[in-house]
Amino acid sequence: MSMTSLKISSSPFVHDGTSIPAIMQAVIWSLLPAAALGVMVFGWSALFVMLITTLACVITERILNAIRSRPSTIGDQSAALTGLLLAMTMPSNSPWWLCVVGGVFAILLGKQLYGGLGYNMFNPALIARVFLLISFPVQMTTWPAPVPLLSEHAHTLSEGLAMILSAPFGTPELLDALSTATPLGQYRTETGMGHTVREALGGNFGFDLFSAATGLIKGSLGETSAILLTLGGIYLLRKRIITWHIPITMLLGCIVPAIIFWLIDPTKYPDPLFHLVTGGLIIGAFFMATDMVTSPVTPMGQIIFGLGCGILTYLIRTWGGYPEGVSFAIVIMNATVPLIDQYSRPVTYGKKKSA
Repeated sequence: MSMTSLKISSSPFVHDGTSIPAIMQAVIWSLLPAAALGVMVFGWSALFVMLITTLACVITERILNAIRSRPSTIGDQSAALTGLLLAMTMPSNSPWWLCVVGGVFAILLGKQLYGGLGYNMFNPALIARVFLLISFPVQMTTWPAPVPLLSEHAHTLSEGLAMILSAPFGTPELLDALSTATPLGQYRTETGMGHTVREALGGNFGFDLFSAATGLIKGSLGETSAILLTLGGIYLLRKRIITWHIPITMLLGCIVPAIIFWLIDPTKYPDPLFHLVTGGLIIGAFFMATDMVTSPVTPMGQIIFGLGCGILTYLIRTWGGYPEGVSFAIVIMNATVPLIDQYSRPVTYGKKKSA
């Protein structure tokens, strides 16, 4: 009788002929429509931010593999996906050095320090964004107003590159006059000064749900289109790369408290649709929190994890020190995954629960 050898390894686990490169490629494809819209809305500088950040991640991965005398893992496309996700959470006018620092941090300290793919405790793209936001708050919160490629004031390809390369240690001066606040930032600032939600988001700021849902608002270059990101998430669900447990419960974890507080005082708290279509809630729910390495493995654990991400997002957005809380919420919940997995393990068939 022949003995079958088993290969023991850490997650992510694959089956039914699916490979890690295929999974990563599917996620990249699902992100491309929103990424392309980011370029159309913010101009060529957004494209260079994505290219530089992605290259920084891929090159760092290759160098670290060589230093550790390990085979190259850039072919699994996980480093490229990390770079793309990180870029989509950054301003479209991010200077080149910020893109490089973020990419190196994501791979070096967010992934390879733990042993590589399958061993990292935190989502590499999100832990890098949190690092950049804390270390370089000015560059990470200077949001350019949209300048669509087909508009009269659109920048040329060379001007877009100049915006990224012109300022070695600061935000490019070409966009200083166009910088403005995101809807979440405007809401937090104005309501903190005693204004109502209508006063904070209306008037000269001109916020409307249609622009927010379609991606024509200020914000990170790839997280502004709630519609395209949702379609990308549905694609991943249909491909069975992710399940509904985390994205749906994360959205509910943020929307349900928003409904409650909006009903209590609509002059102080915005309606739930505002939270749904602004910031990084959609990209976080479908593409960040569902990372199979840094999320629970059981359905019940995923539901607990998703609810925690959503509730923390709302708490940070409403009362925290930053107007956006998705990154912090997911990173905090990443740290609880071992505990969630321990207490959400299903009982072995035939075994009785202990008293």
